[in-house]
Amino acid sequence: MLIAQLSDLHIRPRGELASRIIDTNMLVERALLTLAAMRPVPDVVVISGDITESGRPEEYRMAVTLLRRYLTMPVFVVPGNHDRRENFRTGLADMPGVTSDEPFVQYVVEDYPIRLVMLDSVVAEAGHGLLDGGRLDFLDRSLSAAPDRPTILVLHHPPMLTGSVGMDRIHLRDTAALGEVLARHNQVERILTGHHHRAVVGRLGGAIVLVAPAVVHQSWLDLTPVGLDAMVLEPPAFLLHQLQPDGGIASHTAYVERFPGPFPFQVDDDYPGRPAKV
Repeated sequence: MLIAQLSDLHIRPRGELASRIIDTNMLVERALLTLAAMRPVPDVVVISGDITESGRPEEYRMAVTLLRRYLTMPVFVVPGNHDRRENFRTGLADMPGVTSDEPFVQYVVEDYPIRLVMLDSVVAEAGHGLLDGGRLDFLDRSLSAAPDRPTILVLHHPPMLTGSVGMDRIHLRDTAALGEVLARHNQVERILTGHHHRAVVGRLGGAIVLVAPAVVHQSWLDLTPVGLDAMVLEPPAFLLHQLQPDGGIASHTAYVERFPGPFPFQVDDDYPGRPAKV
């Protein structure tokens, strides 16, 4: 099974730029074209939040147009802090699970070798994340229902500090409570998030946390105590998570950009790893 994880699309109404600088619709379209041309084709796509820039109905209409134009596989989504939950539920109502758990957007995908638990971490009118209001109970019940199945948890806000001060101000606030739930359920292999617009790896309990880069602009890498909140036009990218024959999951970064290559490896005769001639 191959899962493609896109994050932080920040789709705008036609002709409008994000932050008055970035043509996010164009960048999303390029990412979807890259994804659609992949071989093998991913079995499913998960989008870990911030489908839109401002949560406006016309942005969700544009999102539906772009996703339907390029992707034929199932797409599973959760909201981010740039989304507005009610508009999300209305505009993306035809997508699996989106309207199944009022008032949140959270659901379980059971149809694949890897079980997906899609979790809503959004706090209305705020940048940080929380799992209050019964959301942790939903997660606990969902994990208790299938303790022996490998599971991936998908939400928007990273449940860890990254050293990027600006983004850490708006991470998932109740990380300890989430860790207590995960301590009872060791089948969670990965926690997939977005939000930070950078590729970051961490751990919570026994699960690996992967923060996906954005398919649009990235955040400036600033690990100083001050922390500069800014964006940078580093290459857009997404993640691929593949179930391996031994039951493990390998995660890869796939860049949207085209680079020179591929070129065959050529080694000199004195390369120490060359097999001995018989």
